[in-house]
Amino acid sequence: MRRAVTRREFCRSAAMVVGAVAGLPRGMGAEDAGAVQRRLAEDPMRPQFHLLPARNWMNDPNGPIYFKGHYHMFFQYNPQAAVWGDMSWGHAVSEDMMHWRHLPVAMTPTPGGPDAYGCFSGSAIAAGERVYAVYTGTRKSSDALATIRDGANDIEESQCLAWSDDRLLRTWVKEPEPVVARPPAGMKITGFRDPSVWRQGEWYYMTVGCGVEDVGGCVLLYRGRDLKSWEYVHELTSGEWDGKKTANPVGDGEMWECPEFFALGDSAHGGGHVLIYSAEGKVFWESGVMDEAAMKFQPLKKGELDWGAFYAPKTQLDAAGRRILWGWIPEKRSEAAMTAAGWSGMMSLPRVLTLDAEGMLKMETLPALESLRRGAVACAKGAGGVKAVLPRANGEVMCTGSGDFSVAVSDGTGELVRVSYSAARRAFAAEGKEIVLEPEDAATVHGFVDGSVMELMLGGRIGLTVRFYYTETVAPDIVVVADGAVRMEAWRVKAISGDRLSSQVS
Repeated sequence: MRRAVTRREFCRSAAMVVGAVAGLPRGMGAEDAGAVQRRLAEDPMRPQFHLLPARNWMNDPNGPIYFKGHYHMFFQYNPQAAVWGDMSWGHAVSEDMMHWRHLPVAMTPTPGGPDAYGCFSGSAIAAGERVYAVYTGTRKSSDALATIRDGANDIEESQCLAWSDDRLLRTWVKEPEPVVARPPAGMKITGFRDPSVWRQGEWYYMTVGCGVEDVGGCVLLYRGRDLKSWEYVHELTSGEWDGKKTANPVGDGEMWECPEFFALGDSAHGGGHVLIYSAEGKVFWESGVMDEAAMKFQPLKKGELDWGAFYAPKTQLDAAGRRILWGWIPEKRSEAAMTAAGWSGMMSLPRVLTLDAEGMLKMETLPALESLRRGAVACAKGAGGVKAVLPRANGEVMCTGSGDFSVAVSDGTGELVRVSYSAARRAFAAEGKEIVLEPEDAATVHGFVDGSVMELMLGGRIGLTVRFYYTETVAPDIVVVADGAVRMEAWRVKAISGDRLSSQVS
């Protein structure tokens, strides 16, 4: 992941400014709001069917939850600018995980409180008529209390609690003090953040991303009878560090952030437990066996979730009980370019996770996304293969192979990505990496192109998220060429709002 969007590096350099005109770039008065909105709505690089704020910076998904007939997505958000800072929880709501409308910002830093420097990532859980959010609060502190060890050593992290009794989760009350104020005693930690919570029997359990200096990343496990009183249990699992220290422990794997741990499927159909965590600019998954008596996780299989611009994911259960994955798609351009554009980052399309009989993770985009198709795009055979042109960087494509084939995507000036499939190896290759399919997998490349982002799913096993930029005032046509033993279909995709602003607060 490009250094300009590394989560922890922004913590050292970003200025925390609270109290400017909400929703507008810093220094911009209300009289400029109309011009800003017009410029954003006319920006061809802003996606039309991905979730993103009406303006400004977005990063990690936080606390996605289905509650009382609505899907809620909270996310790391800067209300003041299109770069990292003023970390708050933005909020959007949907009835189908595709069409969203923005609600007021759910949480902002409390001056003098444990989250005075920022309300960092976390999760949400329903308990009766109330929804709780457990999140990492940060504040400026001393070297002795600092938990972020990436150079400045003055940011203290603690796990905080807030709750909402509002049916649409618009208003929140914060517990004034952290519910877990410090990491376990005696550990030389490299980070302490991103809690995830679930209920199991009579206990609530919480994981926290962590790492031990010179040892490697790990996941801490806590338990409590309620959501306010927690006791440390032990490390749920840990990894082996390669010993190549860098300035940022997340970048070298000495710290794991954004851990997600959950049961997936059932034992009769290859079910097990899955851990997802982010480190080294990537997202990793592990599947295996959970010893519920000892509360220890034994990973048996592992892999990556995405080979491209995809980080800090979060999961939830939908109304049908499926496990849905969301990820942050960061920018791959400079802070100056993000500031000029007035927006930065977006949420991935929803992906459905399952485990196969061998315990390997499978992934597909939400099948209901087919409802956004708005007409087929012609797929013409020629000397170079089958070609489809997705007008103005908008469309969906499905390539299904019956032998060796390749898929190349270009924007008219150059190739954006190329994926190849070997029938003999039953393997996809792209970006210098390879993934081998299981015997039951179809050799498919399923892709979505939206403004300046492309999400590809390869064989239902791994994602490949690509960012691309251009200087024209109209988005380029995206050309997809599939060559070899392959069949291709393509469609245009409907926008989820009329002005590229993802539906305003109503």
